[in-house]
Amino acid sequence: MVDTLHDTGSRGFASDNYAGVHPEVLAALAVANGGHQVAYGGDVYTARLQQVIRTEFGDDAESFPVFNGTGANVVALTAVLPRWGAVVTTATAHIHGDEGGAPERVSGLKILAVPTPDGKLTPELIATEAWGWGDEHRAQPLAVSITQSTELGTLYTPGEVRAIADFAHGHGMAVHMDGARIWNAAAALGVPFREFTTEAGVDVLSFGGTKNGLLGAETVIVIDPTRVEGMVYLRKLSMQLASKMRFPSAQLLALFEDGLGLRSAAHANAMATRLRRSLESGIADGDIHGLTFSQETQANAVFGVLSNAAADRIRERVRFYDWNRAAGQVRWMCSWDTTESDIDAFVAAIREELAR
Repeated sequence: MVDTLHDTGSRGFASDNYAGVHPEVLAALAVANGGHQVAYGGDVYTARLQQVIRTEFGDDAESFPVFNGTGANVVALTAVLPRWGAVVTTATAHIHGDEGGAPERVSGLKILAVPTPDGKLTPELIATEAWGWGDEHRAQPLAVSITQSTELGTLYTPGEVRAIADFAHGHGMAVHMDGARIWNAAAALGVPFREFTTEAGVDVLSFGGTKNGLLGAETVIVIDPTRVEGMVYLRKLSMQLASKMRFPSAQLLALFEDGLGLRSAAHANAMATRLRRSLESGIADGDIHGLTFSQETQANAVFGVLSNAAADRIRERVRFYDWNRAAGQVRWMCSWDTTESDIDAFVAAIREELAR
């Protein structure tokens, strides 16, 4: 028996990765644990997951479970790009700023990063880097990667994804979606996954789960197999092939059972909304000074702007991250297990520090 080494009542707003595993997911792991099952994806849970994925994303969709989001992104982008290929994405994209250069080092691809005010690409922004085809001196822009919800907590509507896909496909480019927080996006948009993926023209999807209560389980979903090559080999080549695949598959299945994934994500979104509204109320009442917001709160993230000194004082009581310290920008993330009392206590701490 392992001793409990941490305060199980501790809560923070640094990342939804800080939250533990959802009890229903732990129960699903226990169910999948009995007896022996064929390794490397030949098990009944992975087969069932494949059925569910096709129901959600279309008859051509195929699921390839992996260990983490970086692995999903690397495998997906490698599958749609040749060695001379480049991917156009935002300057805030996880593949650009938060994956240790893995897409470039492992895949050998080139990232063409575009600054954006809200973490979102548009056809016009993509066009600033989508050029030079046939020029032997330039990495060829052959893919676009968007994040849903974005690293700044904003959302693409199905129409916005469709416009990007139409532009990309019209220029011979594949469309990849980083869906690390795709459950939060689906809950906020109130539409089925396929409406802003398959039907909007996404070709390959990194489908997240870890940020929504799973224990290190994601999957790459190939939506358009005509634009993707070698997934069967690339997953192993990239060290993302699980031998006991029934366990990541069972976790992913759990999110689809009884609406667990959407319920958990909707709760996280609602807590972020509560945090934002409570702080806005404090600003309106004159109880909170020196706080503004840099982005809309559309999913489970709140981006505030305040002095570094105030942020550091608040952080001594509740953990969270600076997003851009030079600009005084901080990020407050809510999770599937964030409670109303967590929000109220955090708001009280912010009020106390910013009332000075």
